[in-house]
Amino acid sequence: MGKNVGEHAIDTGSSLTPEAEEKAHPAVDQSMHLVLTKFYIPPVRPNQITRPRLDDLLNGGLDKTLILVSAPAGYGKSTLVSRWLKETGTPSAWLSLDAGDNDPARFLRYLLTALQPVAPGIGGNLPDMFQGAQPAQFENVINLLTNELAATTDQFVLVMDDFHLVNSETVINIVFYLIEHLPYHKHLALLTRMDPPLPLSRLRVRNQLVDIRADQLRFTRDEIAAFLNDVMGLKLSAEDLSAMETRTEGWIASLQLAALSMQTSRDVHSFVSAFTGSHHYIMDYLVEEVLKLQPRNVVEFLMQTSILDHICGPLSESVIDIVPQGILNGQAILETLEKMNLFVIPLDNERRWYRYHHLFADVLRKRLEQQHPRLLSELHQRASRWYEQNGLIAEAINHSLAGGDQDRAIR
Repeated sequence: MGKNVGEHAIDTGSSLTPEAEEKAHPAVDQSMHLVLTKFYIPPVRPNQITRPRLDDLLNGGLDKTLILVSAPAGYGKSTLVSRWLKETGTPSAWLSLDAGDNDPARFLRYLLTALQPVAPGIGGNLPDMFQGAQPAQFENVINLLTNELAATTDQFVLVMDDFHLVNSETVINIVFYLIEHLPYHKHLALLTRMDPPLPLSRLRVRNQLVDIRADQLRFTRDEIAAFLNDVMGLKLSAEDLSAMETRTEGWIASLQLAALSMQTSRDVHSFVSAFTGSHHYIMDYLVEEVLKLQPRNVVEFLMQTSILDHICGPLSESVIDIVPQGILNGQAILETLEKMNLFVIPLDNERRWYRYHHLFADVLRKRLEQQHPRLLSELHQRASRWYEQNGLIAEAINHSLAGGDQDRAIR
């Protein structure tokens, strides 16, 4: 969901107004013309449900260097961390990233400005640091910053939101160098829709990483009940709550969108019974927040494999109609989609079989029907042939029927 601005990035228990923000960061708009709202923490709504199990995970991050919150759009990453910072009173800085931050010098300007209140020694030198700065000098800038951070012994968390928008190798290297040299009592939190190209396994082995994923972020049955009935004022029965859990799989954005519709629905039970990814709110959200941001070949892969309840690399290669057979590496694409947190769920520890989130699959199938109606039958027939060749007769029959080839299904 979109991010609001309201609280000052340095959260020590009280929020600052934008006017106070300008005084705290005097160099921001006077000499470097940075956007002040990139430093604001998203405000905490008064009716948010508490999530102690996730708070415990985040609290554990105060013993680690990196807190990684990686999940698809609409899983409440920013909301979770902003609420945790507010409730714990942990001193923090917030930096919302955008595509422009792939410029290393611009990224460092924002980074140092965000941290200026906790590392005041760098404040007076900010304008001079970037006069003709070259990549080789960026390391010196980070060394100066970490020395300043080490001068205080207080816990501190720097949050970088929307980190998936960063793809510059230089910026990624700057962030990793910062991680490697942060003092033990200073922590970095990355909020992202896809795993960053950082050596996460190395950090995990060193016990320097807290890793929070969609599986942990999704609402539990109790949290769904608390949100829909208590926060949104609905009176869903146990049966309807169970149905919403099954359909949404705890995906927070879909629950919010569904709740908005249910508040104006005359028959809530009928709405729940009919609720799918083809609902216009769900369609609009996924199209705007997910599909429009992907390359065309990725969208085609997603749409054409959405006819499959379960997907593996060889099956996807046999089905899709994007590139000549033999060129596509379906397994590599599925692994990449998983790393991108693109609503792809692994079904085994070997990462051979996957499925799409149910509502996401509904959206993909709907778009496939709209954009390639004549291709549907052929996709099902290709899937049927693959299943038959691999001895999975029941699945072969189902896809033959779905593709309208009853004679093949009978054979």
